[in-house]
Amino acid sequence: MTDFEQSRQRFKELKCCVIIPTYNNDKTLEQVIWSVLEYTMDVIVMNDGATDQTPEILKKFALIRIITIPKNRGKGYALRLGFHYALKQGFRYAITIDSDGQHYAEDLLKFIDKIEQEPDSVIIGARNMKQDSVPGTSSFGHKFSIFWFRIETGLKVPDIQSGYRLYPLEKMERMRFFGRRFEFEVEVLVKLAWKDVNITSVPVKVYYAPKGERVSHFRKVHDSTRVSIANTLLVFTALLWINPFQFVKALRKKSIKRFIREYVINSSDSNMKIAISMTVGVFMGVFPVW
Repeated sequence: MTDFEQSRQRFKELKCCVIIPTYNNDKTLEQVIWSVLEYTMDVIVMNDGATDQTPEILKKFALIRIITIPKNRGKGYALRLGFHYALKQGFRYAITIDSDGQHYAEDLLKFIDKIEQEPDSVIIGARNMKQDSVPGTSSFGHKFSIFWFRIETGLKVPDIQSGYRLYPLEKMERMRFFGRRFEFEVEVLVKLAWKDVNITSVPVKVYYAPKGERVSHFRKVHDSTRVSIANTLLVFTALLWINPFQFVKALRKKSIKRFIREYVINSSDSNMKIAISMTVGVFMGVFPVW
């Protein structure tokens, strides 16, 4: 059995497909598709209303699945539609890879190795953000997103913005999302973390084209605003609903008694400090500042 046949067999056994969302990346799209086909034939291309030569390029690939969205709706919308389609086709997992040539298809097998070890996980392709070719704005956004993700979920992961990921489709089947553009990739990770889905990572290579050749559809003001709004909503939801709910859920009846015994009755703090703490807690609970 050849390496390609072994790889294709592993994808089949895991019911894993590769989703390629694309919008006006005709210079790199064809090569990305060919490179993915070296590892699996289960490829879904989401043409998000491209106005360049993308439709002509896709005509060369008769054996892959192609879904065309008539008008550009955003990466998040294309991914959500792709996940829904893949689930209906019987796939259990989907690996997303960008069509701009940043990712290397040879890293697909790292996702396969990892998901065999940790089934039903989200796997993020963690990039090396210390290499010289990484743009300064990308490096800042990388750190910024990690910080907010930890606030929202309590988890520390090495990369939040990477579009190279493996998703467990069945875990997402009944979930609701509001993101339609780049903010979706933040939202989906946070909400999966809230559902206690394991989130892990594998190291992947990344290529950043020289500044004059780089094609990015990320609109700095518009999309950054959308991401910021999404993070704000997720942080408030985490602080006011998710975290308190998970805390109460974790405290079983025996745990509540132990908590009161250890931190209230047998606390090393003075009675005055305990009384003040409880008074402040009750006050903040009823004060309508929230």
